[in-house]
Amino acid sequence: MTDNDTVSEFCIFCAIAAGTAPSFMVYEDETAVAFLDLAPVRRGHTLVIPRRHVPDVMAHDGAQAIIDVGPAVHQVGQRLIDAFKADGITVLQSNGAAAGQVVFHLHLHLVPRFVGDRPPVGWTRDAKDADEVAATHALITAN
Repeated sequence: MTDNDTVSEFCIFCAIAAGTAPSFMVYEDETAVAFLDLAPVRRGHTLVIPRRHVPDVMAHDGAQAIIDVGPAVHQVGQRLIDAFKADGITVLQSNGAAAGQVVFHLHLHLVPRFVGDRPPVGWTRDAKDADEVAATHALITAN
């Protein structure tokens, strides 16, 4: 598949965006979706992706993909602040394996932040059980 293809048949994030793979979706519009990370840095850690397959921001159409996910980042960020009474949000995006990218579909991490917490740099991720992820999902999507 090339940068210009709409969907990659081997990409888990394309499958999530298409609704053919399970996820805890917290937002969707015509160009983007957001869902909970199953191995979060902290509760509420959410991924925002473009619906179409774009490997990273440096891809041919990466700049347009960033524009496409902008409204989702804004709305989900506000939901996280409201749901967790967070003091802020860290938005993190990595490009390429050397930068720590593991899934090669453009995605932004939104992590609720609190005064005095540990920054999500060099983060340790912990898989959460399904009940905890479901409870987090319910909190974020309650409104």
